Amino acid sequence: MSWFEDFTTADIIWTGIGLAGQSLFAMRFIYQWFRSEQVKRSVIPVPFWYFSFFGGMTLLIYAIRQQDIVIVIGQACGLFIYARNIFLIWRERRLAGTPMPSLRSP
Repeated sequence: MSWFEDFTTADIIWTGIGLAGQSLFAMRFIYQWFRSEQVKRSVIPVPFWYFSFFGGMTLLIYAIRQQDIVIVIGQACGLFIYARNIFLIWRERRLAGTPMPSLRSP
């Protein structure tokens, strides 16, 4: 593993941040699959959008630090969509007078 010997402490920390963001982002698919299997139909549960947003935000921070314009553009565009969906869910819940769901809600 000679490539790892050249890593500084900062490189290791930033690699950890990138992996954390990727893990959060991947959780959205795992959670969506799990919920769909539970109800036996395809659903996009509310936590999908939170995993998308926080995973995308973490990956955007990582991409900016790594100066990777391709990932920066991709994540920045996605963040707008994720934030918009969260806003629409909040607005719908507020207008309906229902509380925000927990991670356990369908």
